[in-house]
Amino acid sequence: MNSVDLAFLPALEQARLIRAREISPLELTEIYLERIGRLNPALGAYVKVMAEPALADAKAKTEHLASNPEHLPPLFGVTVSVKDLNPVEGVPCAYGIKMACDRIADQDDYIVGKLRQAGMIILGKTATSQLGSLPYTEPPGFPPARNPWNLDYTPGGSSGGAAAALAAGLCAISQGSDGGGSLRGPAFCCGLVAMKAARGRISFSPGGERLNGLAVNGPLGRTVADTAALLDVLSGYELGDPYWLPDPDPSFLAGLNTPPRPLRIGYATRLDPIGEVDPVCRQAIYDTVRQVEDLGHTAEEVTFPNLEDLIEPFVVVWESVLTEVGVPWIVMEKMNRWLYWRAWRINSGAYLQAVAKLQQVARRIVQFCHPYDVLILPVYMHQAIKVGAWKGLRSPKILDNVINWVAPCPPFNASGQPALAIPTGFAPSGVPVGVQLVGRPADEATLLALATQLEQARPWSHQRPTFADQTET
Repeated sequence: MNSVDLAFLPALEQARLIRAREISPLELTEIYLERIGRLNPALGAYVKVMAEPALADAKAKTEHLASNPEHLPPLFGVTVSVKDLNPVEGVPCAYGIKMACDRIADQDDYIVGKLRQAGMIILGKTATSQLGSLPYTEPPGFPPARNPWNLDYTPGGSSGGAAAALAAGLCAISQGSDGGGSLRGPAFCCGLVAMKAARGRISFSPGGERLNGLAVNGPLGRTVADTAALLDVLSGYELGDPYWLPDPDPSFLAGLNTPPRPLRIGYATRLDPIGEVDPVCRQAIYDTVRQVEDLGHTAEEVTFPNLEDLIEPFVVVWESVLTEVGVPWIVMEKMNRWLYWRAWRINSGAYLQAVAKLQQVARRIVQFCHPYDVLILPVYMHQAIKVGAWKGLRSPKILDNVINWVAPCPPFNASGQPALAIPTGFAPSGVPVGVQLVGRPADEATLLALATQLEQARPWSHQRPTFADQTET
């Protein structure tokens, strides 16, 4: 097996080969670091490559494997990337702000510790939109993150670097976060699987989360099984968390072995007041509906609740985080400055009214979804945009464009329901498209089981971008 084949091998298969001593953590880490050095300058996926600590960790794990082959953590020796919103001790955490590139984290984020406990090797920090606020990854002062399927297009955001790195074979699996589609959108743009877990599934320890329960850390994988395995790693209640869920039994990965019972599935291609999804994304939904029916499930078209009442309070809460993170407005990019000053003018009463309104709308969404085991919806309303497509626009127009693009995602950040993005094919531009599967509260397991059926019926993980499907020259 050549280095490209190894780089694109599913994370779980890499873990199996490591356990069987057919390849070492050091060999895999060296393969990925070589690929990062060669491909990342054109891709902009990583903002900080942790080559020395990654190699040291890989050498130690290779030595450990030689003398202690038993009782290894589940993803021992597998490489992972970490989004540059999550601190890694001793490494800069810039949050997409160029002036913060020398800001060294003094401790690991909780989920970084979870990755280490699982035996994973961190290759570096991946690019994010500035402060994670936008669905494309073009923070000023950094190279824009690009889509490996077509470098003219965005990999999405704010976990755009994470998705670009994984889709290009620059890590085995990626960590990201989702406060309004920031995992699902990049997965949609880059042909990956991403889970926005249920609220309370993944801890924000040791600090607090800033978006009133809207945001969650989570996994990006090339396969459903990889995504489930990383979800297992990241999940768990930490004493003092404001939200919590019981651990799944069996684990998310083990649960994939049991096909789901016949499911009642709803689907929609229109979200008012935005309108109808574009033809390419609409066809992705129709194709998926035919697949689930072929698998023995029942599907019916539904009219999703009008999102008019969701948009304004969601934006109020979303933009308010910019006034809370402690970053001076003067170092922010144009769009974030504009959002900062909008939020600064909102008083605490207006903020609490927005939170209450979000909770009311979320209640209606959950009640609407309750009769269905799964909903099939668009991820975004149209395919990926080109890099820089909105750069010259005025801030109010950018906000309108963002709302009209990402509209299918925020409802489930508001409701706390799990939502899984899966790839389905490609747009004429060559960039991937997909759909999202939305589940009942705390029911990631059904989404993963259905996605496994769909993946087995029409596999997708063997597909690679031409840009990344080349050995060292």
